[in-house]
Amino acid sequence: MKKIFVLFIIVFFNVVPQLSAQRYLSGMCGLQFTAGNVNTLNPKNGFHCGVTFSQYNRRADRWMVGFEYLEKRHSYKNLNIPQSQFTLEAGYFLKFLSTPRKTLFVSIGASAMAGYESVNWDKKLLFDGATIENRDTFMFGAALTLETEIYLSDRFVLIANIRERLLSGSSVGKLNTLFGAGIKVIIN
Repeated sequence: MKKIFVLFIIVFFNVVPQLSAQRYLSGMCGLQFTAGNVNTLNPKNGFHCGVTFSQYNRRADRWMVGFEYLEKRHSYKNLNIPQSQFTLEAGYFLKFLSTPRKTLFVSIGASAMAGYESVNWDKKLLFDGATIENRDTFMFGAALTLETEIYLSDRFVLIANIRERLLSGSSVGKLNTLFGAGIKVIIN
């Protein structure tokens, strides 16, 4: 019995390191939920949250489509005036770094974006009689994202990313840097 156990241990430790996880395979799909801060690491200045669907291709890269809500707060006297953006995006991510055990991946992605922006939810008159001159508007632009994925299992992934968004048409700041974290669930 001891000989069988020892043989099993020897085989186990010689075979297991050669096995690789089933990750980034062609046709795999994932649903990603992210949230984070806008322009600084202080959540009082603004936040964002989003949901993204991605599908991997045979080169271990992925396509993605997603929806994101972003809110920045602008100080005026003792009031925070919200600037809200609702955006849709579609893009492509290239994997350029991974560990041999396929537990950590780093990707860079570019995406096209379009959406709608509202400043103070279209309430123009403030409490002291001042008027907001910014209008609600449609926007379009692009985003560049650097993303790190850490696989907890074959189905659950922790995400950390930094994004730079450039949206033309915004009346309050065209560039925004987003710091985010989230989780991805691999569907199939």
